[in-house]
Amino acid sequence: MTFANTILALLDLEVFLYMLLGIVLGMILGALPGFTGSMGIALLIPITYTMEPVPALVMLMAIYTSGIYGGSISAILLHTPGAPSSAATADDGYALTVQGKGLQALGVSTVCSCLGGFISGLALICIAPWLANICLYFGPAEKFMVAIFGLTIIGSLCSGGVIKGLLAGALGLAISCIGVDAQTGYPRFMYGNDYLAGGLATIPVLIGLFSLSQVFLMSETHTGSNKAIVDKALNELHGRTLPPLREMMGLIIPTIRSAIIGVGVGIMPGAGGDIASFLAVNIGKQSSKHPEEYGKGSMEAVACSETANNAVSGGAMIPLLTLSIPGAATAALLLGGFTMHGLVPGSELFTTQADIVYPILSGFTFSNIVMGIIGLIAARYVARVVSIPMSILAPVIMVMATLGCYSVNLSFLDVWSMVIFGMIGYIMVKHQMVTSPIVLAIILGPIAEQSLLQSLTLARSTPILAYYASRPIVLVMVALSIFSILWTVMREKKISKKAKEAQSA
Repeated sequence: MTFANTILALLDLEVFLYMLLGIVLGMILGALPGFTGSMGIALLIPITYTMEPVPALVMLMAIYTSGIYGGSISAILLHTPGAPSSAATADDGYALTVQGKGLQALGVSTVCSCLGGFISGLALICIAPWLANICLYFGPAEKFMVAIFGLTIIGSLCSGGVIKGLLAGALGLAISCIGVDAQTGYPRFMYGNDYLAGGLATIPVLIGLFSLSQVFLMSETHTGSNKAIVDKALNELHGRTLPPLREMMGLIIPTIRSAIIGVGVGIMPGAGGDIASFLAVNIGKQSSKHPEEYGKGSMEAVACSETANNAVSGGAMIPLLTLSIPGAATAALLLGGFTMHGLVPGSELFTTQADIVYPILSGFTFSNIVMGIIGLIAARYVARVVSIPMSILAPVIMVMATLGCYSVNLSFLDVWSMVIFGMIGYIMVKHQMVTSPIVLAIILGPIAEQSLLQSLTLARSTPILAYYASRPIVLVMVALSIFSILWTVMREKKISKKAKEAQSA
């Protein structure tokens, strides 16, 4: 796939229009507290079922990156992060709004989000094909250990603790076993229901867990419109859209440093944009000439946070497209979108399917530039969506979710499946559990099972442990899996220790 052909694919009017739709939808959902780009992706995956892969996946990836940026709008204007990854932006961004520099803070957030996403897109295009070449040496044993490594990050995906993450993962593995066993033909967890013969449809599960559960939660906690608060914040926006040139030049080094941090954190499965943004702000404060301004209205802090969290998006796609391991929860949803369109992560993605994949990756990179342009023009107006009453939003999302589920297989059973998993997701959120481990386990479970059976066949008379120990890549993946478990446990102990110290203080 030549560079010229990639550019021509991006210039296609259909691709560009769907990219714009993804950017705008992601910004709106990201700006709504409690809603995220994940919800938009879950809702639109079934709609893309009949679309061509390039426009469909360019749109979904545009929602991903613009949803992260959209969270900074409400964080800066209302001190209410629209997404968890924008939490580090809230203090300094809102302090700048109080100082009358809210419009400049939005401008810095827009430019730095654009640059962070763009740099991560370039890293994705450069690193992913190289890493995919290594996958040529992966047999069934290696693929099994990659799936196990992916399952070990489940604990780190759950903000409520390792045990809750593992329980959610176990539920996901059980769900992935539903249906007729491909090896033996034995029905598993079907209970005489022929609808379950092929397993649960992935799309209703995704929509229920990520979208419907959030609608239930927001409908329960929403107390009314925030129109008056939003109007007040928007009326205080005045002056320049960006700080003076000298101040912007001073943000170049923090922006580049934060982009590198974001890409690196994104590659680490389970880390996420919130960790990247807080880490970038912390390092920025230690390196800053004016550390005393951090937390009190620092443009540099806003730049660090917003660059890092958007840079995570491209970094998280690197292990996703090469090893089927999502670096972030939203990337797990995108994995469902890729597989639905017949794009299986691995070396073939960048060889036999290069004519499809490279336009998608280039579209993701280019969408960050378009997002920056739209953001500079429309950020202050997008913030008004926060004032839309839940009585309007909830029915619209419910209708879209129902139509999306039904349209995939034209089955009302899929709709009931969505409702059931929406209730499961709601219960999980109420108990401080995240739903992404279930999605990860549903995707990786069949891969692990199939690869294990294939490796057992290839081992023949050789003891299975000896067969696995004789393969160097397997040993590396075992070491990574152990490190992942230890890192998760150590992080959990550190968080628990800080909580106890704060409580005693």
